Amino acid sequence: MSIYKKNYEDIINLQHKISLKYPRMSLENRSAQFAPFAALTGYDDEIKETERITEQKIEISEEIKIDLNKKIQEIQENINQKPKVSIKYYIPDSKKQGGKYLSITSNVIKLDQYKKIIILENKICIPIICITDINFADTN
Repeated sequence: MSIYKKNYEDIINLQHKISLKYPRMSLENRSAQFAPFAALTGYDDEIKETERITEQKIEISEEIKIDLNKKIQEIQENINQKPKVSIKYYIPDSKKQGGKYLSITSNVIKLDQYKKIIILENKICIPIICITDINFADTN
């Protein structure tokens, strides 16, 4: 027989020691020690990011560019009336290749030729280069 008694006979009936120095840990805190550990922090966020779908920007033809320029010129000529327009535009994604197409209908309050942006009544600024379609909304 070894120096250790079989089946822990030497310690099995000892009384459990209660610390006088440290308070007893709550059951919730004790169980937290065994919570799952995420060794790769941020990995779940990266997986979600790769799952997010983006669209590729479609290059518009010269005919559409000429039509858009005419419509922008018409907006500029009528800027005092704050024309109501529906604009479809492309916003590049800040995190990965591609982006998304958005549409908005609002009144134009300013057309900044220097910054090349259209400023709408709700303070949204749309870069002219991102615009793919402009339609004048009914003013009725």
